Amino acid sequence: MAEFSLVEESHRKLHVQVARQIARKILSGEIQPTEKLPSEMALCEAFGVSRTALRESTKLLSAKGLIESKPKVGTSIRPRNHWHFLDPQLLEWIQDLEDTEPFLAQFLGMRKAIEPEACALAAVNASVEQRKQLSVIFQKMTWAAHRFDYDEWSKNDHLFHQIIFLATGNQFYIPFSNILSTIFKLFIDHSAEGGRFCLAEHQAIYDAIMAGNSEKARSASHLLLNDENQRLAQVVNG
Repeated sequence: MAEFSLVEESHRKLHVQVARQIARKILSGEIQPTEKLPSEMALCEAFGVSRTALRESTKLLSAKGLIESKPKVGTSIRPRNHWHFLDPQLLEWIQDLEDTEPFLAQFLGMRKAIEPEACALAAVNASVEQRKQLSVIFQKMTWAAHRFDYDEWSKNDHLFHQIIFLATGNQFYIPFSNILSTIFKLFIDHSAEGGRFCLAEHQAIYDAIMAGNSEKARSASHLLLNDENQRLAQVVNG
């Protein structure tokens, strides 16, 4: 049975701390789908919280699709297909796990499916202001790559892709700029550290978007995402 620890006073509300602990156990697989959580009384004792705080935490977890509570039955873990993986708070909790690589590998797979088309749309639909922003960001990326500044590269690489999603002109791409910011930055940090910066690949995307060439933008994005420097590609394709 999974073990929980007492929550402490911090900037996080008690019920959020409780929910985070339970979520980590679920996301890591320590508690499996269809398993039941301990009773309310046992959980209140384990966390050192009131029944009110515990119920607030279970409401939070239920809203994210992780658990389901039924009268006289108890609280059980829902199957993974019910989990709201694009929930910003859930993404934040995923970052807290010791082994994030499986999630990052799946995220790379999703990038491969949607990002090349986002680049193609941005080449056609980016506003003058967005092209200016992209130009400034790419200049900063070039500066960072030449100075081997991983922190500056990661920050601007994140902004580079964020602007592209916003520049698609398609409202349904906007969540990938906003909601996925946290995990997107985590992935870029993970793939860049200790590797090369893929400046030429980013420049090909940048040049194609600035030239308004959607086909070249799409192809350049494919090349970047299939590059061996994406260290998680072997996990996805293996």
